[in-house]
Amino acid sequence: MKILHIVPSISLIYGGPSQMVLGLAPALVKEGVEVTVITTNSNGDNGQKPLNVPLNEPVKQDGYEILYFRCAPFRRYKFSLDLVNWLKRHACEFDLAHIHALFSPVSSVAATICRQQKLPYILRPLGTLDPADLRKKKLLKHLYAAIIERQNLAGAAAIHFTSDQEAKISSRFGVNTQDLVIPLGVVPPQFSNQRQENLVRNQLGIPCDVPVILFMSRIDPKKGLNLLIPALEKLLAIGCNFHFVLAGTNPQDPDYEQNIIAQIQNSPLRSHSTITGFVTGELKASLLQAADVFVLPSYYENFGIAVAEAMVAGIPVVISDQVHICHQIRESQSGWVGRLDVQVLVNLLQAALENPQERQRRGINAQQYALQNYSWDAIAHQTIEAYQQIRPSP
Repeated sequence: MKILHIVPSISLIYGGPSQMVLGLAPALVKEGVEVTVITTNSNGDNGQKPLNVPLNEPVKQDGYEILYFRCAPFRRYKFSLDLVNWLKRHACEFDLAHIHALFSPVSSVAATICRQQKLPYILRPLGTLDPADLRKKKLLKHLYAAIIERQNLAGAAAIHFTSDQEAKISSRFGVNTQDLVIPLGVVPPQFSNQRQENLVRNQLGIPCDVPVILFMSRIDPKKGLNLLIPALEKLLAIGCNFHFVLAGTNPQDPDYEQNIIAQIQNSPLRSHSTITGFVTGELKASLLQAADVFVLPSYYENFGIAVAEAMVAGIPVVISDQVHICHQIRESQSGWVGRLDVQVLVNLLQAALENPQERQRRGINAQQYALQNYSWDAIAHQTIEAYQQIRPSP
């Protein structure tokens, strides 16, 4: 089976939802699927340099091939005329397309081309059909949907949601299509020895006996930092001992990021916090190794890849009930879940900080659940079953 994955960008700067293709593709290849990924060299919307990659030619990577195309003429919208022209010529060579994004010009045009060439396609909306997300730029999105995306949804062989809750609440604009609920996968971090954890604590000035609360995600209004910061201030006021690490960035809204940083620097949290910016590689793994609690009080989150990454690292999580894998967290006792409220968040974090044995128990549960349910091998098997139902082998 030959599968074409189409995604506007796979740059780290856009976070886990875009990056998931790089986890799924090699897992599919291990099961005998031929995979080609097409994308742009987009690497941010505010003056960042494009990805330094070969353009318009296949790059072999982990058993599959990936083609990058120059992001032009609409860089902000991650569009590529070269990608569109390539797809028109080569769509007929594939059995199925898996398109990752909605309300993105390159994915919208790709779906139209697939329909024209009778290539079955799956759409993964990346949370954009969530009513909370649709309220942002509401009129523009509803107009876009009426003119373009409703047809793309209606013509899809299936819509790929990453949680039951995402599928349940998502708007379909009156369209009836098959739903696929397949979670995202995560790769367990490669931890070094205990000395590395101590080293990162020393580098950040965190004593070994002080619990670390880690926020590692995009610094975005939907992530609930307006609840988390006052909750942490209240914890300090009642005498809780902790160190807060804020790891993340927002290249698409740097003003918001700077406002959050200024808020922390001008509060009692300043002497109890470290702001790292965007992290990856060894530093990311070291922070996960050093963390005692992971926190993400999002207003809406169709899956929460950062939560799954923390779980597979053995960290108990404190999340809102709007992170759509919250039911799995509750059932597996992998952390603490509560509604969107400052005092509720204070209570959850206090319970986690004051009970190290319970933190350890829930961290072990989290890791066991994530390894069983969020491994790329498990996700690949589910995905291939879906592909075969849509396009049975001859």
